[in-house]
Amino acid sequence: MNHYLSRAGVCSRREADRLIEQGRVSVNGVPASLGTKLNGTETVSVDGKPIGAAPKRVVLAVHKPAGVVCTTARFPGEVNIVDFVGYPERLFPVGRLDKESTGLILLTNDGALSQSIARGANRHEKEYIVTVNRPVTDAFLESMRSGVAILDTVTRPCVVSKQSPTSFAIILTQGLNRQIRRMCEALGYRVTALQRIRVMNVTLDGLPQGKWRSLTERELADLERAAGSPRGHK
Repeated sequence: MNHYLSRAGVCSRREADRLIEQGRVSVNGVPASLGTKLNGTETVSVDGKPIGAAPKRVVLAVHKPAGVVCTTARFPGEVNIVDFVGYPERLFPVGRLDKESTGLILLTNDGALSQSIARGANRHEKEYIVTVNRPVTDAFLESMRSGVAILDTVTRPCVVSKQSPTSFAIILTQGLNRQIRRMCEALGYRVTALQRIRVMNVTLDGLPQGKWRSLTERELADLERAAGSPRGHK
């Protein structure tokens, strides 16, 4: 119920819980409880006023090109990811991807799913292909795997594998600001190209740069299960 009220734009999920506990929410005229389930045919009211149905959930996979910023804010001379995609409904990016980086970014209208995916404490995997300005050595790879001191902390151990003399693949389970670039800089390397190819179970496979697609039902179900996010009303 709280997820439904949040997605309908009534209030946050926490505030929705308070409204329900106060007896201010009803379903078909009957006071709702925190565990009330909906199938989409009910009339939901707050303080006696019916509310509109929660919007259909949208989750898009976008192959972001360099130069596009992953924000909903608009700044002179910049193109944000929402305007770049131009979807007819209000969406926002899940997490972030640096302006100069390319690759997979998810857009959605589901705040709960977005927060669960982006929250670093949940340790969800994100995979990148990174090109640097110097030959990739075994010592460099081992340092990246073990953890690098940046931003007053040490990065979590991660999976790193060499792809070519000057490139490597890395799987992160945290999202510190410009993490890969900072890790490389701390080890005396400079990133010349960075592409995200996977967010959890969603991959960039077959999606041309600058294009987007809706997640399949299977992808969305697997994403929800892994993220631990409640399934929203459709």
